[in-house]
Amino acid sequence: MALLTGKTALVTGGTRGIGRGIVERFLEEGADVAFTYVSSPEKANALAAELGKDGRKVIAIQSNAGDFTAAQAAVDQVVQAWGRLDILVNNAGITKDQLLMRMSEADFDAVIATNLKSVFNMTKAVMRTMLKQKSGSIINMSSVVGVKGNAGQANYAASKAGVIGFTKSVALELGSRNIRSNAVAPGFIETEMTGALDEKTVQGWRDGIPLKRGGTPTDVANACVFLGSDLSGYITGQTLNVCGGMLT
Repeated sequence: MALLTGKTALVTGGTRGIGRGIVERFLEEGADVAFTYVSSPEKANALAAELGKDGRKVIAIQSNAGDFTAAQAAVDQVVQAWGRLDILVNNAGITKDQLLMRMSEADFDAVIATNLKSVFNMTKAVMRTMLKQKSGSIINMSSVVGVKGNAGQANYAASKAGVIGFTKSVALELGSRNIRSNAVAPGFIETEMTGALDEKTVQGWRDGIPLKRGGTPTDVANACVFLGSDLSGYITGQTLNVCGGMLT
């Protein structure tokens, strides 16, 4: 039996990269999946139609996870459609990299709002449903940068470190109700964005990783499948580094 059969999931930022990889793997493992997007409804709806062509249940929801009211509306739409919500993946995120000396307040605030406050918004939105169910798995996308920091990414590192602290606090608060909260911290993952980088630079990063390759969205998605499934039923409050050993 597929690992997520009978479960419903909501993935924020699910149209490309890691988010899309998670949506695809969750569907392969039998879940009904809703994903959010901010713009381009035509592309998002086309993606939902493509992923659902084999009879799988997929919903595309236009929603900004950084907006408290919009986050609640997205969760309400999933619950109205399927009656429950078993897995939340807080994946939506942005970068606005710059050395701190040159970083604007607007760029700091934008990254914190999208990467960290969105996790608060969405978690608040799913709490009532999960508490009523007395079950649920919340998976928050952090980063190895949130664990070790990175020059030129003070805003991103702060947001992703905040995600880890938030994740642990939620695990402590909701564990008695069988609601689990874990973080995934990807390392160097090769997506559409890294495809635009200089190949020599990318190869240099690969060479510095013990497994000698960049990760794929599927590598991260597989970790999320595990954390969303009953296989991880005794795991909460943890950060799983999916980084090829670069933090070792």
